[in-house]
Amino acid sequence: MTEERDYSETLYLPKTDFPMRAGLPKNEPKILKRWEDMNLYKALRERSAGREKYVLHDGPPYANGNLHIGHALNKILKDLITRSFQMRGYDSNYVPGWDCHGLPIEWKIEEKYRKKGKNKDAVPVKEFRQECREFAQHWIGVQSDEFKRLGVVGDFETPYRTMTFDAEARIANELMKFAMSGQLFQGSKPVMWSIVEKTALAEAEVEYHDHTSFTIWVRFPITGLHGTVDPDKMDDLLDADVVIWTTTPWTIPGNRAICFNPSISYGLYEITEAADDNWGKVGDKLIMADTLAAEVFKAARVDGYERKFDVDPSQISECAHPFAEEEGADGYYDFDVPMLPGDHVTEEAGTGFVHTAPGHGADDYEVFVANRERFEECGTPEIPHTVMEDGAYFPHVPLFQGNYILNRKGGEGTTNGAVIDKLVEVGSLLARGKIKHSYPHSWRSKAPLIFRNTPQWFIAMDRNIDGEGDTLRKRALNAIDATRFVPKSGQTRLRSMIETRPDWVISRQRAWGVPITIFIKKDDPTVVLQDSSVNSRIFDAFMKEGADAWFADDAKERFLGADYDAEEWTQVTDILDVWFDSGSTHAFCLEQRGDMKWPADLYLEGSDQHRGWFHSSLLESCGTRGRAPYDAVLTHGFTMDEQGRKMSKSIGNTIAPQDIIKQYGADILRMWVASADYSDDQRIGPEILKTIADAYRKMRNTIRWMLGSLAHFDGTEIAPSDMPELERLMLHRIHELDHMVRDAYDNFDFKRIMHELNYFMGIELSAFYFDVRKDALYCDAPSSMRRKAALYVIHELFIHLTAWLAPILPFTMEETWQSRYPNADDSVHFRQFPDVPGDWKDDELAAKWDKVKALRRVVTGALEVERREKRIGSSLEAAPKVYVSDEAILKAMDGIDLAEISITSQAELIKGEAPEGAFTIEEVAGVGVVPALAEGKKCQRSWKILPEVGTDPAYPDLSLRDAAAIREIDAA
Repeated sequence: MTEERDYSETLYLPKTDFPMRAGLPKNEPKILKRWEDMNLYKALRERSAGREKYVLHDGPPYANGNLHIGHALNKILKDLITRSFQMRGYDSNYVPGWDCHGLPIEWKIEEKYRKKGKNKDAVPVKEFRQECREFAQHWIGVQSDEFKRLGVVGDFETPYRTMTFDAEARIANELMKFAMSGQLFQGSKPVMWSIVEKTALAEAEVEYHDHTSFTIWVRFPITGLHGTVDPDKMDDLLDADVVIWTTTPWTIPGNRAICFNPSISYGLYEITEAADDNWGKVGDKLIMADTLAAEVFKAARVDGYERKFDVDPSQISECAHPFAEEEGADGYYDFDVPMLPGDHVTEEAGTGFVHTAPGHGADDYEVFVANRERFEECGTPEIPHTVMEDGAYFPHVPLFQGNYILNRKGGEGTTNGAVIDKLVEVGSLLARGKIKHSYPHSWRSKAPLIFRNTPQWFIAMDRNIDGEGDTLRKRALNAIDATRFVPKSGQTRLRSMIETRPDWVISRQRAWGVPITIFIKKDDPTVVLQDSSVNSRIFDAFMKEGADAWFADDAKERFLGADYDAEEWTQVTDILDVWFDSGSTHAFCLEQRGDMKWPADLYLEGSDQHRGWFHSSLLESCGTRGRAPYDAVLTHGFTMDEQGRKMSKSIGNTIAPQDIIKQYGADILRMWVASADYSDDQRIGPEILKTIADAYRKMRNTIRWMLGSLAHFDGTEIAPSDMPELERLMLHRIHELDHMVRDAYDNFDFKRIMHELNYFMGIELSAFYFDVRKDALYCDAPSSMRRKAALYVIHELFIHLTAWLAPILPFTMEETWQSRYPNADDSVHFRQFPDVPGDWKDDELAAKWDKVKALRRVVTGALEVERREKRIGSSLEAAPKVYVSDEAILKAMDGIDLAEISITSQAELIKGEAPEGAFTIEEVAGVGVVPALAEGKKCQRSWKILPEVGTDPAYPDLSLRDAAAIREIDAA
């Protein structure tokens, strides 16, 4: 008896050192070190020299803290784009940038001072600015390391920073361009003001939180009527009060008008029953909206009232201010309060009349601008200034001097109480209460904000720049129409903002930032000095010394030079809004760096940047260059928790990218980004990350199997014409996927790439092609054309998949590439997406195999039942009878080895209807399977059960195919 041979040594089983377990948290830092040692970024620049540039311009984050999950989403998206364009023939250079000026950083330094009991105002401005600069530089270093840990490749050695001397000089220069073109002007306008921080805030620095406010219903006595009033109503009207409602009692001293809506129905009401201690007395006549009257009387605790007649508010010309005759007011409130129409007046709450204080509200201001002549007739030629920067009333506001809107910690001050008490005293208060509502707060101090009328610097939206009709608004709207938006809804959103936005407020009352580098005439502040020589001196000084030069003791005389008398000019000390800084990044990054270009191909940020960076960059560039600094704008949503809630430290549902990396690795986080629908708000959490990690594991195992199989690939290329159909089908799929991947990268549709490649690798490769071909790959003879063709196709699959996935999974694809092609000087990221031969495309073959795979699904389903019922163990124990009545499927099966694609030892294709009881599935009509057991002996090498096993006397325990393979192997 001959000794049994161990045939396992003759099988071409996968061999690879590529680990099944990724160990990304430990392995990725090693890859980062490798990239650092080889200077991957510099090497990419050298290799792409001379190529067409693709520039994604980075929107600058604030340099003031560790990265959060929103930063990770943003930077990974940018990296996916720059890497994908780099691997498609472009010089796709990524230059990161940072916003270094402004309130967030300044506030941190002030917090440090407060803890030490130090007064900021006592610190020399240059010393304070230096502390801000050092704080920003520290966080730039921290954030750079965190961005690199995400796998982001960019110029972290020389990024752009808004606080470099060059940047500060060019930001100031951009501002001076607006001054020279006449677009810059000083105006007085209510702006969102932080009392705690003593500065104006941009809209993007405002967030809304619930806040409890005082509410008051106030009576304004009617003092004048238009001549068309019914004489029978005149006496009643002149004896009546118009009732207003407000949630900001402190603004009553700033009242200068009352607004009504002509579409609302109003009436005159007389109180018929009320308690003696009530503020509303029997006989009082009050005018208000009919739909709101009952609510008003309920708040006033009025027991009975009667509606006397309809009132047309347009027939009321003016009222008196409640404090007009108060002793000690010294005539300050002795003006007429006009009655004016306004579309902003609604019946949702209040009285149908809106108290209008032009210095304390956007709508109020617009009413003033639209009715300036009427205000002047009534004794209000200018918007009044009632509140100082610290929230106290100015000394010139009688009755309320010294009262504060907020206390030092941002809590309720004394002004609301003082105004309410005075209204009670003069008999003008009808009712009071409290309301909890959404109210603007500073995103930094979290304190409530106010609208405050202050002198500020503006860039005009509607002034002619270079000819009639050539306004900043017009230029910006034209630029929006010429820009590609992804998603398209971003275009509509930004357009609607530009269409209605007021003039751009660019001044801030702070210390850390680029100053507004202009001089104004002392005796006429409307005159801005326009002198290119002065501007050049400022620019040159800033290039050498930075913006600190503006704060030197001799700055005024230095910059004005001998041509101007310094005594006649005032040096502006306001700071530029940081949105002007970031809006100018195109000027000192894109235009000045030789490795960039202007305009950028793409700006990418969160959807909140329609009112932020997209917006300010658009206005700045259109005002100085006539077009947008970008050709396309891509926006992403915000990251929520798994329940769709906004992440909040108070809820405890935040998830830090650093923690994800520690547990899973950066590639898992990147895979989540690529898989998410970033155009909308996305969700992330433990369960979602587990799902992503599981998908990654399956993808990695597919790659690992390919690497193992390619250990036996000798590099032999096989022409498609010499391949079996199954291999030609795979080449066709590579052709299809190549088109899909390139198109999806062009359209920033990473979710589609991940979905398609996940399906392809998991279903079409692992569960179909590789499953079918394992027998040939492991058992066929070395000379087998089928085996050689399969190895060549796996090689091509590997070459393409590693390239397509490199932008998304840069660490894993680097590890994969080095596993197969170890080379200290090489990287998968030096590669280009491989070109796919046109003759790989074969739609007719693909259509045929769609039918073959449909039949296979029925066979696989039948075998699964047999396995579940334990009638078979392996599918190789089966010999199914497959009945086919569908002519198209029968035709498709011509030339196909049914047992091979079914992974069974034997199989029989029978034309005709399946017998009753055969296994079928509804989706594949005309196919039925009757399971049966394979007959014959088991081959000890391939484990197939065949009648032929034992017919080769030299190898009585092998099938004829395996016997032939062993002969060839032994002969070799």
